[in-house]
Amino acid sequence: MSIDITVTVGGAAGQGLQTVGDLLARVCHRAGLYLMAINDFESRIRGGNNFFQIRISDAPVNAPRQPVDLLVALDRRSIREHRPRLSDRGLIMADAGSSNKGEKGEMEGVFTLPIRDLAKEAGGAITANTVAAGACLAILGAPWDLVRETVEDFFSGKSRKVIDQNIAAAEKGHEAGRSVKFQGAFQWPDGRERKGRLLTGADAAALGALAADCRIAAFYPMSPATPILVSLASHIDRFPLVLEQAEDEIAAVNMTMGAAFAGVRAFTATSGGGFALMTEGLGLAGITETPIVIVNAQRPGPATGLPTRTGQADLPFCIHSPQDDSPRFILAPGTVEDVFNTMVRAFDLAWKYQAPAIVLVDQYLCDSMFIALGEMTVPESIPIYTITDADMPDPSAYQRYAFTESGISPMALPCAGQALVKVCGNEHRVDGHITEDATLRRRMVEKRQSKIPAMRGEMRPPSAHHPDAETLLVGWGSTIGPLREAVDMLRSDGMDAGCAHFTDLWPFPAEAAERVLKKAGRRIMVEGNATAQLGALIREQTGIVADGTVLKYDGRPFFPREIADAVLEQTR
Repeated sequence: MSIDITVTVGGAAGQGLQTVGDLLARVCHRAGLYLMAINDFESRIRGGNNFFQIRISDAPVNAPRQPVDLLVALDRRSIREHRPRLSDRGLIMADAGSSNKGEKGEMEGVFTLPIRDLAKEAGGAITANTVAAGACLAILGAPWDLVRETVEDFFSGKSRKVIDQNIAAAEKGHEAGRSVKFQGAFQWPDGRERKGRLLTGADAAALGALAADCRIAAFYPMSPATPILVSLASHIDRFPLVLEQAEDEIAAVNMTMGAAFAGVRAFTATSGGGFALMTEGLGLAGITETPIVIVNAQRPGPATGLPTRTGQADLPFCIHSPQDDSPRFILAPGTVEDVFNTMVRAFDLAWKYQAPAIVLVDQYLCDSMFIALGEMTVPESIPIYTITDADMPDPSAYQRYAFTESGISPMALPCAGQALVKVCGNEHRVDGHITEDATLRRRMVEKRQSKIPAMRGEMRPPSAHHPDAETLLVGWGSTIGPLREAVDMLRSDGMDAGCAHFTDLWPFPAEAAERVLKKAGRRIMVEGNATAQLGALIREQTGIVADGTVLKYDGRPFFPREIADAVLEQTR
């Protein structure tokens, strides 16, 4: 890469960091550059230290980069927090009018611009974030016409006065930023050929649900799942979709289940704490064999934990909740393209096997921005897995839970014909009525469990990067970008390294996992939890024991360099 720049914009909640970040990302995307960006924010309405970090490159990137080349500090605390991460060519730009008291020498080596004063000149202090974005882009070398086009487009939904005010603010920032000398400034592409689609994981989940013909989404707001439903709401006028904010997570999962019982594809999204409340509904979906999709956007716990941070600690929770055994799918996509395609698969698998499907994402994947370059496939048609009276020799004899070789009973819809659909939350007979007969209980458990071999057959093997390597890094979900880049770093350091990444986690694809993992002489688990949960699952299902771990559970995402360094430390 000839261009590989990391820019961090730091400040307090309420200072408009998201607007600055969105403008930076959109300008880079419009110019035809590659990028990925992370949002790091605290669970408070005001104050704290939040930051937006964007990595800009002329080659595809799918992981954050640790050293900061340009720090745009909208408050003094950001200087203190992020100065230690500056690269050798690093530059700090700050607002000259900051009223926060700083420590002695804090502003040494900091280039200041009168950001708030320039915003007032443009027509309002509220545009200070747009001034900062304009200045930052000028420091990076972005041409003004590109910045102007993007600002106009970004604020196009506002009044003409607001648009003009923000264009003026960006121009004042851009003019001031041109005077700043920065070693990392680069020549911007002239072609304006955008690479791929600029999406967050939340955007991809919403679009994937729509592509799967989802018609109802019920939810109760909970970080970091809320952006999925916010993104979905932005499309509501163009699709036959009902979006319902329920009174709590219990109501949300039950609404989803009621919709599916009536024949409508539906899903809900929550985080670990909300999923805990949904487990009773998950159990009801399991015993009634109702196809529902639940997105669990993971964050650190237990209890409230770190509401706006990231983690990968809900895997065994999702496998083993609720009580007793019932089949379900668990999928953990790693990229935005994978999120989209996995949502489509989740709906199809849930309906095909009449079982819940759980999609595990996390705060990092939901809130970060990526350039989607891979295929995002919209199905040409949606398979119909339900039956009507016309499909039955005698609709009046319909049995919802009829025993079949596959374990999948014919599913008719209630009130759609002569067939009478009866279900209950207790163990039941083939006609849906409650039973406590020991033989029927055993047969019903075995009927549901008999779906699992075919369900396991749907599971895809782990993807691999240099699969024949001596040392194999193993991860799942959102770690795929950092994992692959860490492998490339290790290989450049002379290590024979590769990685295996799991998206399909349950039913666990044991045979496929063994084929990939047994090739390596050394296997190191890389996971965002404290106990190597996937490593424990692999050991349980295959007997393969990991030789080492790189675990992170501070609520922050993985950086490729820290993975590579930890692996080198363990293998010396």
